[in-house]
Amino acid sequence: MDDLHLDDEQGNEPKKVRGLAIAILLVLAAVVAVYYIATRKKPEAPAAQQTPPAESVTPVGGEKAPGVGIGEPLVFPAVALGESDQAVREFAAVLSTNPEFAKWLLTKDLIRKFVVAVDNVANGLSPKQHIDFFSPSGQFRVVRTKEGMLVDEASYSRYDPVVGVVLSVDAAAAVRLYRAVKPLLREAYSDLGYPGVDFEDTLVRAMAELLETPVVEGPVVLEEKILSYAMTDETLEALSPAQKQLFRMGPKGVRAVHGKIRELAAALGVPESRLPGTKGK
Repeated sequence: MDDLHLDDEQGNEPKKVRGLAIAILLVLAAVVAVYYIATRKKPEAPAAQQTPPAESVTPVGGEKAPGVGIGEPLVFPAVALGESDQAVREFAAVLSTNPEFAKWLLTKDLIRKFVVAVDNVANGLSPKQHIDFFSPSGQFRVVRTKEGMLVDEASYSRYDPVVGVVLSVDAAAAVRLYRAVKPLLREAYSDLGYPGVDFEDTLVRAMAELLETPVVEGPVVLEEKILSYAMTDETLEALSPAQKQLFRMGPKGVRAVHGKIRELAAALGVPESRLPGTKGK
């Protein structure tokens, strides 16, 4: 795996999110679209005019959103992009009761990082440089057997917290929030340099990119490079950087992510024909 650098695994990983966690939170939990309280580029305009009006959304399961009674519609405030983090955290809180999810929301510039990361994944790139809210514990390990050098399956468990968050996200609630702030999301994506491009198309491409990651139940054979490992299976080694990050979660993690992606896609009304089928080896 060209992204399994020994120096990264043993030194920098405790400081940075390994791209895999990003691919998950950013295309799933963060489909949450609650990350999309964006602003118009009109600094002289009042805050109420900087953000397009958002649709009202009622939280799923009767959960009470910040400052909103049970059953009452959830309305996003008009906030500037640079001041949106706090509002995002408050409204995203109803999407999952997993404590790790709350920790993820403590990172800064949530909206900007989400939009950039989804765009990266859609283009097969690893978005890890844009996220700094998660670090898996432990180190990547290999085992030497008569079959050759293999990925130590214990390494996959480092990402169990990510899997837990992914599975905990309420897909229906996430999609409701997404639809409520979709006009704001389009604006944020336009600010990124894609005027007139529908962000939802990019989101679907990102989902499809991750769904192309195969579920491999058997051993993964490696060959050692100077500062990294490469998979001897040419098909696996040819995976995109974004797919390799997800692959590092192991078959259980990949399967969990795939399931949540399909759940979110169905809630969004994305036709199955736009998504690839499950791959395995």
